[in-house]
Amino acid sequence: MAKTLKRIRSVPGLFGYVVTLTLFVALGLVATLVMVNQSASALPWQRTTTIKAEFAEVPAVTTKSSQQVRIAGVEVGKITDSEVTDRGTALLTMTLRGDQDVYDNAVAVLRAVNPLNQMYVNIDPGGPPGRRLRDGDTIPIGQTRRPIQTDEILSKFDSRAQAGITDLLAQSDVALASAPRDFAPGITAADKTLIDLRPAVAALDTRRDKLRQLVTNVGQIAQAIGGNQERAIRLADSTEQTLGVLAEHDNDLRSTLEQLPGLYGQLRRTFGATQQLTDQLDPTLDDLKAVSGDLPKTLDRFTDTVDTLGDTVKAAKPVTADGKHLVNDLRPFSDDLRHAADDLQPFTHAFQRITGQTTDYLTEIRAFVYNTSSVFGVQDKRSGIIRGHVIAPLPDGIGIPPGQGGPTVYVPTPEESGIPYVTKPKGGH
Repeated sequence: MAKTLKRIRSVPGLFGYVVTLTLFVALGLVATLVMVNQSASALPWQRTTTIKAEFAEVPAVTTKSSQQVRIAGVEVGKITDSEVTDRGTALLTMTLRGDQDVYDNAVAVLRAVNPLNQMYVNIDPGGPPGRRLRDGDTIPIGQTRRPIQTDEILSKFDSRAQAGITDLLAQSDVALASAPRDFAPGITAADKTLIDLRPAVAALDTRRDKLRQLVTNVGQIAQAIGGNQERAIRLADSTEQTLGVLAEHDNDLRSTLEQLPGLYGQLRRTFGATQQLTDQLDPTLDDLKAVSGDLPKTLDRFTDTVDTLGDTVKAAKPVTADGKHLVNDLRPFSDDLRHAADDLQPFTHAFQRITGQTTDYLTEIRAFVYNTSSVFGVQDKRSGIIRGHVIAPLPDGIGIPPGQGGPTVYVPTPEESGIPYVTKPKGGH
């Protein structure tokens, strides 16, 4: 080494060449180490663990790219190999650095790093009570997930839909150009909408709680029924027998139901008559209450009369037997009389007013009857009837004052005459 160094120093320019060559060799070694670290799963002196994972498909996976294997987002290894199984699935071989605890309940998901479909495998290592995977063990296909490619979605559409989606993606760039200016008000409106929807969400939560309570109650009822199985069986047998009897008498039941509408009408009329009877019974009961003090003495005196009526009733039995048939014959006319009474009811309201008007003319009617020899005649014993009774609505409420020698004039009210704005004069008739 001493001779070599002495020669290098003694030859002009050789020392510079040796230093330059040494620097290039050092840089080459550093670059080699960096490339090996990036491309290889582990350095030759590092401890590694090799596990496999079976996927249905592994699109865009190439072992030459040394795609990453991550646990909790941290790179722990590389994808080192891929092959096709006898079942038509893909089997990836992953080399993990160091002692990575991966269990047989682990889940492996193949995901894309960027839109260019640069893939990596993310592993959820699982844990106890699962068994720790040894070198060379495989995560089964039921515990792996593959990414869904965009072309897989678009391939399900027809050509028109694919063209429409292409135009949509092309126009979205133009639509989102003003997003910084227009997107904020939309977010504000959406926030207000969500605030307005909060009561509805609360009501839905309440409804969910009630449904949960209902399901719990139904479960308790079902459990109670299941605990009393013999009673439920007897109930089912009784129900079956009842339905059988109903099926045998189905025609009778149908005919009975057809008669119900007429029965309902008769019941309704009967209840109406009963209501009228109760209205009439109230004053009768009041009168009975008033005479209840004298009633015992009257009943004592009425005993002999009742005894006599007993004999009368015995003698009247043949008549009542024949009267029963007469009542049956008269029964159809009672319904017609009931309807006639209903038709006359609107006219009865006017009787009180007409009676009141008639009482005002009792003196004149008495004189007319006294002086008239015939209801239909126009003369009496003296001569022709010179007396008259005038009913005339006068304009502006003007009436003939009483006691002026003229006939009595009755001025009807506006409701009676039908002429508006006609009133009785003060002190008139």
